[in-house]
Amino acid sequence: MGQTQRKIISASRRTDIPGWYTPWFLDQIQQGYFTIKNPYNKVVRTVDARPENIHSIVLWSKNFGPFLDLGADQILTKKGYHLYFNFTINSRVPLLEPKLPNLSERLHQARLLCERFGPDSISWRFDPICFYRINTQQLKNTLGDFTLIADALAKIGITRCVTSFYDGYKKVSARASYLSSRGNPLVSFVDPSPKDKKRVIGRMADRLEQNGMTLHLCCEAALFNSLEKETTVRQNACIDGKLLKRLHGGNPETRRDYGQRSKQGCKCSKSIDIGSYTDHPCFHNCLFCYANTGIDTQIQQGR
Repeated sequence: MGQTQRKIISASRRTDIPGWYTPWFLDQIQQGYFTIKNPYNKVVRTVDARPENIHSIVLWSKNFGPFLDLGADQILTKKGYHLYFNFTINSRVPLLEPKLPNLSERLHQARLLCERFGPDSISWRFDPICFYRINTQQLKNTLGDFTLIADALAKIGITRCVTSFYDGYKKVSARASYLSSRGNPLVSFVDPSPKDKKRVIGRMADRLEQNGMTLHLCCEAALFNSLEKETTVRQNACIDGKLLKRLHGGNPETRRDYGQRSKQGCKCSKSIDIGSYTDHPCFHNCLFCYANTGIDTQIQQGR
């Protein structure tokens, strides 16, 4: 009989737990379980989070500062958990991501994580790529700091960059209108043509290759399938059980998670996401985000 596969915790696709909810996370780890609610059918279940049952914790964040300041990385590794970091670093410009530390601080966090866990335990997410207009001005995009960030992360050994293009959500339009009604510029997002997307990805991949880095696409199956056969671009598994097995040994979950956006190209392994859209709003207030932000809470409360 085969050895039982140990679970992977995702913390979290639904909010920034390291940036805003590290104390809550550590408290639940100490108790040995999480109570989670399915965001669609509202079914509640308890997840056994004791280290003997969990192989790895995959952490998603734009700001690992609070997590590192509390020594959460050391606490978790001493308890026996393996850690993997999906670190989104997009820009110096606060327009679309207004509540983040400055870029130099985030790059410093990436360096600390590399020193403690090695660069193979970190995926740099340059995500999403946005094209947008401010009021009626000419088209802008979020690619301005891509080369600067790539050069900085290549120097500390990171080799994986993950990206996708912005997907439109009704709540994003509501946020933009709400902010505009309070004196902020009106931001409207534009979906580039498939040809333009292909050109952008090609240029990014070529630039990354110069740094010894590889570009991975997240949930962009149509775009990936349009690329030339000899492309160096790969489809991504943001939670990759096979990679976690190579890094740490043991027997993590490796089956595909078809509950994710598999038709759009998601290659993730099965995991348990312990975040909550409703209970854990994210106060980075990123304008383009699909999650529940602090701005959304204000809109819901009619402020």
